[in-house]
Amino acid sequence: MTDAQVMVPLRGGDGMTSWRPWAPDVAAGVVVLLLGVLEVLRLQTSYYAPDPRPAAILVTLGIATSVALARRLPAAALALVWVVCAVQVVTETQLLMIELAIGAVAFGAARWGSATTVWASALSIPAAAAVAVLWIDSSIFYRAMETAGFRSLVDTTARFSDRWQISAAVLGMSVLGVPWLAGLALRFSARASQSRESQVTAEAERDQAEEIARLRESQARLAQDVHDVVGHSLAVILAQAESAQYLEDVDTRALKQTMTNIATTARTSLHDVRQVLSASNGSSTAPPRGGGLDSLVDGVRASGHEVASTEVGTPQPLPPELEVVAFRVLQEMLTNAIKHGRRGQPVLVERHWEGELRIEVRNVIDTSAPETQPLVMAAPIPEHVGQGLEGMRRRLESVGGRLDVRRREEAGGPTFTATAWVPVRSR
Repeated sequence: MTDAQVMVPLRGGDGMTSWRPWAPDVAAGVVVLLLGVLEVLRLQTSYYAPDPRPAAILVTLGIATSVALARRLPAAALALVWVVCAVQVVTETQLLMIELAIGAVAFGAARWGSATTVWASALSIPAAAAVAVLWIDSSIFYRAMETAGFRSLVDTTARFSDRWQISAAVLGMSVLGVPWLAGLALRFSARASQSRESQVTAEAERDQAEEIARLRESQARLAQDVHDVVGHSLAVILAQAESAQYLEDVDTRALKQTMTNIATTARTSLHDVRQVLSASNGSSTAPPRGGGLDSLVDGVRASGHEVASTEVGTPQPLPPELEVVAFRVLQEMLTNAIKHGRRGQPVLVERHWEGELRIEVRNVIDTSAPETQPLVMAAPIPEHVGQGLEGMRRRLESVGGRLDVRRREEAGGPTFTATAWVPVRSR
């Protein structure tokens, strides 16, 4: 709490301003006031003319008030102490033992004051010693010590009458310096504790943010897997259903084979979706059933599309996570070829094993289909076109791969080429 802070009135159930936060401070001030009054009543008035008791009572009241303000308003308490001490010096009012309570104000300024208040209280300690040495009369100092019962100390000091100021300065700095240092130590201790608590809170918030990011990433992967599986299977089923329209009515064998292919595709897709949903981290950790890349090519061929597949180099075994990426990427490439390619034109699939796996799928674009228009507007294809393209790019980048998609104008019509590079690592 700083000197800039003031107590906000609290309203109780009866609508009255609550005094409870101030209760300990007021109690401390009342105790100081009572002790001060008792001390004033015991003053030996024979030393003074006129009677010093009225002025001493005012000094006692000021000290008690500053003690009551020391915790809540340390700057005001410090200022009040200086006003009281200044009046006491000017009027040569008797020093009182109750003024030792000023140590509580020094403690409060160092413990709860603002930075300005802390510095002001630190400078006040040597300043008070200087005032004691330069302006306080020796008789006032001796009488205060004698009133406090330190007669032997008075006699010892009297032998060195020219050095009483040193005793007064050391005594004053001790009375004020020790509480001030204690308050400062508690202030730094509280700040260190708050810093540790803030660090723990920040770490907890960071862990929570990381967990949320992990969950969102898992959800995105899950959505991408479902998109790839369902999108591919629906595209193949649609192609097979459309091809069945061109079969002769009497060719029941071919019709049954088409229906069998549709059922197989749907069954495989259902299994893949279940596998994706059952994975704990939201993405498949093992290749889909029937696993290989050749199974994707065969499935597209079974739907009635002509696929020209070539493989260059020696195939290498891939770790499960890379095998899944290669499978899903080729799956999405073939899905796009089926959806946006011109029927009757072959889909070209190339796989190159040259240090890394390069997968390339090229098809002639069917410009007559409205749904293909976003894919033929520009070259290269912008990143924001198509959830499937962006999903492929994210998959590849997550394992250190990359994706390139381009449209080319050729003699047979515009073509769309998707090329993916999958790094090859040993199991």
